[in-house]
Amino acid sequence: MDHPPHPTTTINLHKHHPLTPNTTMNHLTITVLLIATLLLLSSASSAVESPAPSPTQASDPLGCDSKCAYRCSRSGWKDRCLKYCGICCGKCQGCVPAGPYADKAQCPCYRDMKNPKGRDKCP
Repeated sequence: MDHPPHPTTTINLHKHHPLTPNTTMNHLTITVLLIATLLLLSSASSAVESPAPSPTQASDPLGCDSKCAYRCSRSGWKDRCLKYCGICCGKCQGCVPAGPYADKAQCPCYRDMKNPKGRDKCP
């Protein structure tokens, strides 16, 4: 009479091998979750330590946006006017002639800036 082998005598290498696909995926998942948690914690702690300045403080400490908006209010090329006025205002420490048609002599730095062709850079 033939007897089937006893279940404990069967060797299944996949069940006992330390790096089966399931085990590898579990290790990878745990590693990814650990890294993500550390990144979240580090970004949260840096956000708590240094509050961000208000947008007006950080981006326009000299008040160039409002000065240039007034300076360019009657310009036919408003986008271009605002761009170059902002550049000039920043380089001239916030000096912009007061008004759409104000004399550039109010701000010598603004008045004297030239483009590569030798023409006025500042509107």
